[in-house]
Amino acid sequence: MSKTGEFVRDTTYLDARITADGRDGWPAEPGRYRLVVARGCPWANRTIIVRRLLGLEPVLPMGICGPEHDSRSWTFDLDPDGLDPVLGVHYLRDCYEKAVPGYDRGVTVPAIVDIPTGAVVTSHFSHITLDLEHEWTAYHRPGAPDLYPEALHDEIESVSALVYEDVNNGVYRCGFAASQQAYEAAYERLFARLDWLSARLRGQRYLVGDAITEADVRLWPTLARFDAVYHGHFKCNRAKLSEMPVLWAYARDLWQTPGFGDTIDFVQTKQHYYRVHTGLNPTQIVPAGPDPSGWLTPHHRQELGGRPFGDGTPPGPPPEAERVPPAHGAG
Repeated sequence: MSKTGEFVRDTTYLDARITADGRDGWPAEPGRYRLVVARGCPWANRTIIVRRLLGLEPVLPMGICGPEHDSRSWTFDLDPDGLDPVLGVHYLRDCYEKAVPGYDRGVTVPAIVDIPTGAVVTSHFSHITLDLEHEWTAYHRPGAPDLYPEALHDEIESVSALVYEDVNNGVYRCGFAASQQAYEAAYERLFARLDWLSARLRGQRYLVGDAITEADVRLWPTLARFDAVYHGHFKCNRAKLSEMPVLWAYARDLWQTPGFGDTIDFVQTKQHYYRVHTGLNPTQIVPAGPDPSGWLTPHHRQELGGRPFGDGTPPGPPPEAERVPPAHGAG
């Protein structure tokens, strides 16, 4: 937190790189690593989406933490006996401490853990998706889309930088502001950027180019959580996503695209935010709404053209063990 009450995110991550040639000591190998996520976390949601779109489920197993955590760590509350069945730990912190003895920083998801040692290799969410896209190509499914086309690198990063500052992190800057001035500044930046995104997307189906890219993967998890969490819990209440026609249609388009909506668990998402942030919600009451069925309504974005997967094909259904219960999604 800054002296003027602005929320400042800690961006110090464990950041070894898993590469095709193992040049940093961590070669991409099927079955060697475990991607640890939580359904409620938007940063982890990016990695779940990319893993799905690229078809990496058979080679990169996934562990799912429960929706709640305390000041120490995310925990594997959803697994039998509260232990991850592969890593054998209850607290994800144990894996961080195996990487850095005496680890004293925040325990975050996503994290990729080296299964043989039980140590976190990387927790850098933006590097994880890029490395899955570039360094794991030998294991991509046939028809995997190119989410980071070389010709679009600069535009993807330029757009994504604005989205990160004002939207992805902007909702947190609203929610965790410790002064009225800091909150109002973050609020104005957030909705100015959402207006900018609406104008950009009014005439094009996707953020950059004519197919889904890393830019869409970075924006969408925040939009997916907007009405359920950020509008009320984080006081981002100028308008709901469902009241912003262009963004609402864009978000529904992606929701209905395999690999996006099938990664969202609204129940766990709301449990995470409303039960963990007791400073904002001391009663820990989790709201019953909003009604998620609107995510399945027609969006008409296909009329703008574009090809969701470019020259690729849609991913198959999620593995049975990773499917979100129908009552936890949009129905």
